[in-house]
Amino acid sequence: MILSILDRSRTRAGDPDGQALHDTIARARRAEELGFHRFWVAEHHAVPGIASGAPAVLLAAIGQVTSRIRLGSGGVMLPQHQPLVVAEQFRMLEGLYPGRIDLGIGTSLGFTPAVRRALRREEISDAEVDGEIGEVLEYLASRAPITARPKTDPVPVHVLASRSGIARAARLGLPVVIGGPMVFSDQLPGLLAEYRSGFGGSAPHVMLSVDAFAASSTDRARELALPEAWAMAMSRRTGEFGPLESPERILAQSWPDAVRARVEKHLRGVILGTPGEVAARLEGLVSATGADEVLVSTSTYDTGALAGLDEALIGAF
Repeated sequence: MILSILDRSRTRAGDPDGQALHDTIARARRAEELGFHRFWVAEHHAVPGIASGAPAVLLAAIGQVTSRIRLGSGGVMLPQHQPLVVAEQFRMLEGLYPGRIDLGIGTSLGFTPAVRRALRREEISDAEVDGEIGEVLEYLASRAPITARPKTDPVPVHVLASRSGIARAARLGLPVVIGGPMVFSDQLPGLLAEYRSGFGGSAPHVMLSVDAFAASSTDRARELALPEAWAMAMSRRTGEFGPLESPERILAQSWPDAVRARVEKHLRGVILGTPGEVAARLEGLVSATGADEVLVSTSTYDTGALAGLDEALIGAF
């Protein structure tokens, strides 16, 4: 099984936001040592729980401390950028780290109305999304009226997809990355069959993005998954996706019934257990979907424990 990592540079209660970026860089170095295939970073704007707002900048720093692992974005949110600028940024990365760069493209407009206004893009149609992705592809292939510099070898482009995005990736002949509840949907195998049959390129490629917690016991894995589940649940209550808190601090708080229900719902949507149990679940997902790769998006409060999770996961295969 091909395993990769998506790290969102999660901030942690009590630490400055900048520490999350250093944590991401350190994790990338370990991921290369452990043998993961790719290391991707995220783009989120004005979110207290996530420090990464500029994937290209962070990838440039990660490239300095790694030498083999592929580096990419999960993803650059294209509506927030001019296609030429995206092509230039990732050609620069390809020029710096040849043969190691991926461009993962998402289509999110921003987390809140205020963020969307700040980014100067409050709506976008499917046709506009297709057109802007096509424009990026033209720049990267040196087929546009102007040349994005530096001119480099091709940079692979992946589409981060919801249900409609799967069909878009097929039309454009691009690899597809699927995350969230859709990964566990009974509809996914059928949608992926349509993706492969309607693929407009030469080699369809499916990547599943999942949270996977492999630990010494299911209880320990659940404890490590709790900080992310709590942050997600509290964001529904407060309207703010906040930094990760320690399991001890979370368990010491009062849990309103609605928050408890949301935590449990989140935990049901992650894969957790012993390394053998997690490996079996992932193998089952890959078998059911024909996925080519698994992108692990796991995060937890304790960075030492997170390193152990990565080691346990790849050791299971």
